[in-house]
Amino acid sequence: MAGDNAVVIKRIKKGGHGGHHGGAWKVAYADFVTAMMAFFLLMWLINTTTPEQKRGIADYFAPQSIAQTVSGSGGVLGGKVMGEDSAHAGGAQSVMQKQSPPSPSSAAKGMTKGAAQGGGGSDSDAAANGKMGQDGDFAHAAEAIHQAVQNNPDIANLSHQVITENTPQGLRIQLVDQDGRPMFQNGSNEPLPYTKKLLAAVGSIIAGLPNRVSIAGHTGGNDSAANGGSWELSASRANQARALLQAGGLGSDRIYEVAGKAGSEPLLPEDPNASANRRLSILLMREAPPIPPHTGL
Repeated sequence: MAGDNAVVIKRIKKGGHGGHHGGAWKVAYADFVTAMMAFFLLMWLINTTTPEQKRGIADYFAPQSIAQTVSGSGGVLGGKVMGEDSAHAGGAQSVMQKQSPPSPSSAAKGMTKGAAQGGGGSDSDAAANGKMGQDGDFAHAAEAIHQAVQNNPDIANLSHQVITENTPQGLRIQLVDQDGRPMFQNGSNEPLPYTKKLLAAVGSIIAGLPNRVSIAGHTGGNDSAANGGSWELSASRANQARALLQAGGLGSDRIYEVAGKAGSEPLLPEDPNASANRRLSILLMREAPPIPPHTGL
């Protein structure tokens, strides 16, 4: 019969939902994990670096540090600007002035040379150059102090109690008390062993600069309660600090004044009993460079 010779064709569908989707998602996930790891590493580095190190990194990537033009005003575009610097000043010279300000001694030499040639600069320019030089010296001194403290295992844990600040009066270095870690014995002018090492480290750094030094002692909290805001105690502590700074290399002719402030100038006025109000304040005074006398015929 014809039905016995019929041909049956069976079609089988392949694929469906059981196929492989590929590994592109793995690459995307690996990129995400790598980015998160880099992000947390960046957060950790930001948390561990000091403000001076952050400022140094920012200065390194600043536009003026990569402008290598030797003509024009020294800007990123390298054009000529008739301004304070004028177009005759090379760009490389402007960059060097921003990165390494002249020291007071070099500023004084420049003033002397200008006077010998008939007055090459005004007093305001000399004062500005002197301020720039001192700001650079103060920044280097502050960074060196923090680095010296962190590198000394005996006082490394005191790094948060050392506060440096560039003020109109000069570089102020403050050694503040912390709960459970004071600089002096309670009610006494006797510095603790780690305070002596800390002052010796500070003295070795500021001994390399010519500026005069003003030292002030501040009492507060328990000291003020026990001694009635003792002026004598704060002055005695400042005098002890002077002796330790001199032991660290500071010359006696550099000492401008030693004063006791008692509790009259608290670091935290809103909290008179805060331990940080008890502190030593060491001011590296801002001084104008010497101006040579003008000679005339």
